[in-house]
Amino acid sequence: MSQSTADVTIHIDETLDHSRLTGVAGSLREVKGVVSVTSHEDKPHLMVIVYDPEQTTSSALLEVVTGQGYHAELIGL
Repeated sequence: MSQSTADVTIHIDETLDHSRLTGVAGSLREVKGVVSVTSHEDKPHLMVIVYDPEQTTSSALLEVVTGQGYHAELIGL
């Protein structure tokens, strides 16, 4: 893993219960290069992902979420 990291915030349009939110976070954690995935119960639409940009991209992370059938977009790019 490189010395640099990047982060991205993903907004999920659907309201996910704890189980589904945990499932999405788990899928993101499986992506090579992902360092951490954070979400908060009071803001279930937002996930912050810290990752190694030499191993994955923000668009690949978004595809993990949308590939599960959810509508989502990257925030703050």
